[in-house]
Amino acid sequence: MTAPPLAASTLDDIVAAGTRIAGTVVRTPLVRLHVDAPAEIWLKLECLQPIGSFKLRGATNAMRRLAEDSPERLAQGVYTASAGNMAQGVAWGARALGIPCTVVVPETAPSTKVAAIERLGARTDKRPFDAWWRVIAEHGDPGLRGTFIHPFADADVMAGNGTIALEILEDLPNAKAVLVPYGGGGLACGIAAGARAAWPGRPPRVFACEVDSASPLDAALRAGAPTAAAYTPSLVDGIGSKRVAEEMWPLARTLLDGSIVVPVAAVAVAVRLLVERARVVAEGAGAAAVAAALSERSPNGPIVCIVSGGNIDLLKLSAILRGEIP
Repeated sequence: MTAPPLAASTLDDIVAAGTRIAGTVVRTPLVRLHVDAPAEIWLKLECLQPIGSFKLRGATNAMRRLAEDSPERLAQGVYTASAGNMAQGVAWGARALGIPCTVVVPETAPSTKVAAIERLGARTDKRPFDAWWRVIAEHGDPGLRGTFIHPFADADVMAGNGTIALEILEDLPNAKAVLVPYGGGGLACGIAAGARAAWPGRPPRVFACEVDSASPLDAALRAGAPTAAAYTPSLVDGIGSKRVAEEMWPLARTLLDGSIVVPVAAVAVAVRLLVERARVVAEGAGAAAVAAALSERSPNGPIVCIVSGGNIDLLKLSAILRGEIP
């Protein structure tokens, strides 16, 4: 399948998304993180969504938009390719709509994540990693029934993510920067488009946050084009890959103000800090923005850190809190 061209979400797109997802998606709080730091730091707690992740926003908007435009297609069901938060977002939304859902997962996916997906009523389709990734890269699999919901490179998914920017504008209109974990780019680009479209005057700068074990956006920005980047598995398993998705690159390079790369060890410190100071449980990707805000590359504040998710393995969290990881 050919990837559809992607454009930045407009204000109308994002406002409409907010109407569609209201009542299902939580309007998450923005709370101050009281730490000794040069800049004022605020936390946008997307980890408090019903599935523990921001992914519910984009998944819900995409499926409800489909319900408006083509209810007969929606009735055939939906599918996605994910081993984590997007899988649960699509499964949750499909259950609410009463439609079939299939999630293509890599064979290496932890059994706990597979079980969580199946508890929401979705069928899982395990495949070798390369075959799983091919579904994402090719935007679907013609052998599967239903409509493919891409985990990040989808206009409706990004518009759903952009609703976060509107909530930040209402709660902290003087924000100077927003720090966003960068995985596929749908969250960062959705928020950046929302900020540019909605903010009166000068919008806050939006920075991607990556870790030094996997920072493909930083590599692409340095090279001027997507390029192969070193990748080492770490406790931060929700972001990072070997290369920026080609279809996301035009948006990322024009909407984002740069990438802040932090060490994996700094993310572990941020996970502990969030528990100790804010009583917030964040997964590695969710704590990456906080690590960036506390780094030497932090922009001037007030800064909003997107705590994108809290679905961390409990044994891993325990080891981080004891100082055993990394």
